[in-house]
Amino acid sequence: MSVRVLGIETSCDETAAAVVEDGNTVLSNVIASQVDLHAQYGGVFPELASRAHVEAIVPVVEKALQQAHIGWLDLDAIAVTYGPGLPGSLLVGLNFAKGASLGRGLPLIPVNHLEGHLYAHWLKTDVEGAALGNLQFPVLALIVSGGHTELILMHNFGKYEFIGGTLDDAAGEAFDKVARMLDLGYPGGPVIEKTAQQGNPRAFNFPRAWLPGTFDFSFSGLKTDVMRTLHRYHGPRPLRLTTDMAASFQAAVIEVLAVKTARAARELEATGVLLSGGVSANQALRTAVRARVNVPVYTLPLNLCTDNGAMIAAAGTFRYQAGIRAGWDLDIDPGLRLA
Repeated sequence: MSVRVLGIETSCDETAAAVVEDGNTVLSNVIASQVDLHAQYGGVFPELASRAHVEAIVPVVEKALQQAHIGWLDLDAIAVTYGPGLPGSLLVGLNFAKGASLGRGLPLIPVNHLEGHLYAHWLKTDVEGAALGNLQFPVLALIVSGGHTELILMHNFGKYEFIGGTLDDAAGEAFDKVARMLDLGYPGGPVIEKTAQQGNPRAFNFPRAWLPGTFDFSFSGLKTDVMRTLHRYHGPRPLRLTTDMAASFQAAVIEVLAVKTARAARELEATGVLLSGGVSANQALRTAVRARVNVPVYTLPLNLCTDNGAMIAAAGTFRYQAGIRAGWDLDIDPGLRLA
């Protein structure tokens, strides 16, 4: 008999809900973005984010059920992100899920946001190289987003090993900050990628923090060097300068991500590489990783790269089938780790 799980995601600035059947079939996937709200600040404003979640959560969930053509009685469980993320944002989703779980008599399934990004790869899509099917473990995951840059070795479902992560800025955060320096707008990832297409990635020799002997990352020095380089130019900024700086900055980030991912995959004998998180939508990153990695690289359509409810429902289904349930004392964990 089919298992249908409602997934709720409010860890940052997207209010998202989705219904997934059997952990892989997306019946609905609704996302209310706050991009326009936060664009004026050049980044996410936490207090405004939580207020926007309060306003959006009910209509988003109702729309997810409507698009799936089901009612509350057709669900088997409710999965919800409880960390990591912004405290105020997490509270909105978790409290709604608790109330719905209690009111409808449905099991409450706690999901780690990062685990959700991994399980997005088990969702059926029409994109080649997305759904994994019967992939053999271990598989290496590179999770790159506005809040996370981590290498995780997935030994099996629910069994993870932390390989390396950022020591300061996440890759997506660095994209946002550099985009703000270049007056390109928000969010930084897509706008820098588009601007970089017109620039020369070798125009500026921005630093790469290799951190020898580790699989860790650091982007704060790169960000600082971009700022210092900009300060050397006075007066109106030529378009070519902006495009070249965007291209050179993006090349520096991508090279470190691709090289370290390839080395980790080789040394850890991974059978494949999963690219997850909002920054994984970057086509230059996908190309660079595929060029360096000697095992299959799995990517996702854009709507499954960024935060979404379908990935939470997918992860929640696996946890539901494993007998994992949350009590009413479940609380948010803004600093939650995957491994």
